[in-house]
Amino acid sequence: MNRAIKTFLDADQLGIRLEFVRGLPLWEASPVVRHQRAIDRIRASISPVAPEGGCTCVHLADIYIHFPDGSLKRPDIAIFCQEPAEEDEAVRLIPEAVIEVVSRGFEAKDLEIGPPFYLSQGVKDIVVFDPHTLLVLHIQQHGAWRHTSPVELTLCCGCTCRV
Repeated sequence: MNRAIKTFLDADQLGIRLEFVRGLPLWEASPVVRHQRAIDRIRASISPVAPEGGCTCVHLADIYIHFPDGSLKRPDIAIFCQEPAEEDEAVRLIPEAVIEVVSRGFEAKDLEIGPPFYLSQGVKDIVVFDPHTLLVLHIQQHGAWRHTSPVELTLCCGCTCRV
């Protein structure tokens, strides 16, 4: 296991989530119940638009992803069209979509830093949900849309989710 990942895993035991984005270390307190319930509810709604032959909509919560620029990021939900190969280290497969649930006090991480970073790394859909205001932002290369939760979204990869 590489040293950076071990440092990140040690931080988990202290109740801190660490990320490393474009050389900038970011931290966040471990999520609270409202945050986790939102993640569980959204994950339960993720499904393929066309179940036969399209994206299988594999969704994983809170996993480290090692991006090509060296950044390590932990989206609340990452959606892939295939199972990532890595099981014991950071995933290197770029997700088709990520969903972030805003934590109080850490809004900038999810609203200002995350979306442009994910777009620059080739993620096609970024969804940011604030469970306190019910604001849902759906961001793609060609635009951004504001919604109020609950809303059904169709992602570029062919998955749908209810946020």
